[in-house]
Amino acid sequence: MYKISVEQHFDAAHALRGYKGKCEALHGHRFNVVAKIEASGLNDIGLAYDFVELKARLAEIVERFDHTNLNDIPPFDKINPSSENIASTVYKKLKSRLAGEKVSLAAVEVWESPQTGVSYSPE
Repeated sequence: MYKISVEQHFDAAHALRGYKGKCEALHGHRFNVVAKIEASGLNDIGLAYDFVELKARLAEIVERFDHTNLNDIPPFDKINPSSENIASTVYKKLKSRLAGEKVSLAAVEVWESPQTGVSYSPE
């Protein structure tokens, strides 16, 4: 099994509704998003999946979050823009973009600082 990872980042503000602490106030992060896929084989030129293609698909998803207040854009206008909810949202969108490919989406990680992050996979 081959495991492929790519990373993108976006800068955004958010406020955690109902948090009861300093993160309830509007604040910003450089969010790093890591997508991890798996492939059981290689194509005819020896690639499990093209890094450039995977990075572009991930960029299509996260670019709409860049330089925004996440609380103002769907789905985070309805659900808290926590790293957990960002990870599951990106996962669902990326999974649909990979439908029909010979790979499976293993996980999406969202890091809001070098020391704090979350990984989401539905299993």
